[in-house]
Amino acid sequence: MSCWQYQPNAISVQETLEKVLLTALQVKTPLVGAGRTDAGVHASNYYAHFDSRKIKHIDKFIYKLNSLLPDDIAVYNLIEVSDEAHARFNASDRSYEYYVVQHKNPFKFETAHYVKNELDIVKMNEAAATLLDYKDFKCFSKSKTDVHTYNCKIISAQWVKEKDVLIFKITADRFLRNMVRAIVGTLLEIGLGKIPVSRLHEILESRDRQKAGTSVPAKALFLAKIEYPTSILNK
Repeated sequence: MSCWQYQPNAISVQETLEKVLLTALQVKTPLVGAGRTDAGVHASNYYAHFDSRKIKHIDKFIYKLNSLLPDDIAVYNLIEVSDEAHARFNASDRSYEYYVVQHKNPFKFETAHYVKNELDIVKMNEAAATLLDYKDFKCFSKSKTDVHTYNCKIISAQWVKEKDVLIFKITADRFLRNMVRAIVGTLLEIGLGKIPVSRLHEILESRDRQKAGTSVPAKALFLAKIEYPTSILNK
């Protein structure tokens, strides 16, 4: 299960958690998540908030939730926050990771993207660094999306090699729909020598999704970290 928000034809993480909370608390308890995720995208770190005054022992309640949840969903912690805290709007930045393998690996088939041909990681990192010089990322956004601005502040973006896996790590204050997958697809085309690094400036300034690379599969993308200010904690 890899999609947070309610889906018309599939079971989502949000729906599953709310059903479990109903069982555990004996009252309907709506959850507000940190944001939407594309279908097929995973989250190794995710936050949601809900209101309740019925939880007496946090550790016991976490254990109860996990005993009711399916194997592919786990609750790691519950944190008491102020009444005004919001899982989505109070997030200061988010980090995503995209996993690429260059040798066929059946054990990573469902969580990594297989790229057979040799990649120039130096050029890919040169291009990734260029992203920090821009703020408008309309060229990497899904065309039909309801947003007021295409501006994002990318804090860091780089490719790192960990054993036999190549990982693209990116942190920003916000992300557009399909943005990371489109960025990765474009950087891979640079790494494969299909387009030069210099072309990235033209792509970004065009604000045209058709000029950017093809979106890579969602299965290899992970929401890895969400940061919040300590001011939301209920001290």
